[in-house]
Parts: sequence; structure tokens; C-alpha cells
Amino acid sequence: MIPANFEPPSFAVIGCGLIGRKRVLALGPNPRLLYTCDLNAARATDLARLAPGCTPVTDYHAALADPRVTAVIISTVNASLAPIALAAVRAGKHVLAEKPGALNATQLHTLRAAARQADVRVRLGYNHRFHPALQKARALLDAGTLGPLMFLRARYGHGGRRGYDREWRADPALSGGGELIDQGVHLIDLAGWFLGDFPTVDGHATTLFWDMPVDDNAFLSLRTAAGQTAWLHVSCTEWKNLFSLELYGRDAKIAIDGLGGSYGVERLTLYQMLPAMGPPDITSWEYPRGDESWALETRAFVDDIQLGREPAPGLAEGIRTLEIVESIYRKSGYAVNAATL
Repeated sequence: MIPANFEPPSFAVIGCGLIGRKRVLALGPNPRLLYTCDLNAARATDLARLAPGCTPVTDYHAALADPRVTAVIISTVNASLAPIALAAVRAGKHVLAEKPGALNATQLHTLRAAARQADVRVRLGYNHRFHPALQKARALLDAGTLGPLMFLRARYGHGGRRGYDREWRADPALSGGGELIDQGVHLIDLAGWFLGDFPTVDGHATTLFWDMPVDDNAFLSLRTAAGQTAWLHVSCTEWKNLFSLELYGRDAKIAIDGLGGSYGVERLTLYQMLPAMGPPDITSWEYPRGDESWALETRAFVDDIQLGREPAPGLAEGIRTLEIVESIYRKSGYAVNAATL
């Protein structure tokens, strides 16, 4: 139950690039945005114009020092996520940090201990859980439509652009890795959301095309204690943006394709087996209205704060995801970024 005297949080957004802009737009007119922060003053100023009364700054400590700020959204490069989140938590602020939340699981362990001590909520920005097709899949699963789950198969990839291998995501000091820690963490998170924990982790990451020290493809086989498998492939040599996730139960199958925009119209198709087997009953849903996942995730974060609940996905899920990433990198001969907080 939400306390009667609860005041909606007032926000600072740190990192004013593409994702930071999405986050500001997702806030809407309520709750308040008090600060935008970016090392590039022009970007912070431009984004601040979207929220009357918002102050642009280039030093995030200025926002954290303001007692009116009760929650912080962090949308920086991976290397800055955990250090800024730790400073925010120690300042008593709730945090929504973009995935993967840190360069490694060790940083998230440190952040979790600090969040518990400060009694603040930390949510990680795995917005794909809030896409309408994924929400529908969760509802169908919870209703028992699929029956006992057997396995999950998913692919996620995007095409390259000239100079891609010279951007920050290709620098392990800034990114912590390549495609696996970029898009791969979304698939690992979704697989865990549907199937649970994966005590058995296998697979490999590799660099097949781009001239960079991080991976551009990764292939994973994850197994639950009950033997259910998640088979995942992520790629930045897809050449045409692609999202595909299939969830197989003993009674039915779900196929999700597209995420909107350049990934194509988001669509969920349900294939229900008949008692006599043969061709299944097929029902499809399309979601052409655009991506509201950012706004829905922000509302969930506000609810976390209001209800004092543990966010999901939060630091526990983020730690498990990065432990899987690190296991695959070690198996594949890539160095795991060992930065600490």
C-alpha cells in the first residue's frame, strides 16, 4: 500500500545522449526533473529545455548534493554506471541505472551492499521486459497457456555502421566487452525472467568481422536445474536489425518478432497444440503504436520507491546476468574488466 503522505520523487538524469533523452521523455510532466547532467554542457542544456525549471550541469555531484533530488537516472557509458550509482546511493538517492549496471558483477555486489545500508532502491534498465509482446508472453505463461516450459530460443542483432569498431562500445575499458555485454544481457535477462536461474552455462564469444578487441558475436546455451535450456545468439554482424524470441511449452509455443522501429513491427504469435496434434491453433497480436517500455519501466521504478519494494530486475538479477557474461568471456579467452569501486 502506498503511504498517504508519499511525495513523488524528483529526478536528476545523468547522461544526456540518446538513452538519456528517451529517459527524460519517459518521465513525462510528472514526476519533476530538476537536473540534467552531461560532460557535454550543450547536451545537458538542450535536454533541460524539455522540462521547465530543470537546471543543466556538467558535474553530477551538484545534482546529488541537492536534497530535493530523491531519485537519479543514470544513462552513461558502462564504465561510469556503477561509480555514479554508488555515489548516488551513498547520498541517499534511489537509482535507475541502464543495463548492464556495471562493468562486472563485483561492482554490482558493492553497490548492493551500499544500497542495503542506505535503504534505497536500485533498478537496472532492462526495458525489454516492458515491451508489450514480452508483457503478453508473461501473462500467457502465468495463465498456464503454454503448460510446463521446455526451452527458449532467442536471437538479437543489429547491423553495423561505418566506424562502429571505433566507438566506445568497442573499447573494453569503457564497455566491459562487446556484443554480449551490450545486447546479450537483454536476452540473458529475458531468459531468466521466463525460465529462472541457470546453474549450467556454456557457449562462446568471438570476433568475426569488426576490427576491435571485443566480441561481435556470442552463442550461449544456458540450462536450469530442471534441464530447461535457453539457446541465445547475439550479433552485431546481423546487417539488418533483428529480434526474435521463442518460448516452447508442452502445450503451446510463443514466437515474438520485432521491437518496433528498425526491428520491424512488434508481433506475438501463439501456437496452441490440439489434442489430436497436427496443425496448431494460431493467434497473433501486433503492437504498432510505438515503444512505451521506457515509460512503463519508469512507472515501475516510482512504484518501487513508493512501495519500498525490491526492484525486479534489480541488483540480484544484474549480478547473475553479469556472472554469466563473465563466464562466457573467460571460456572464450577475453579478459574480464576487473575494475572495482
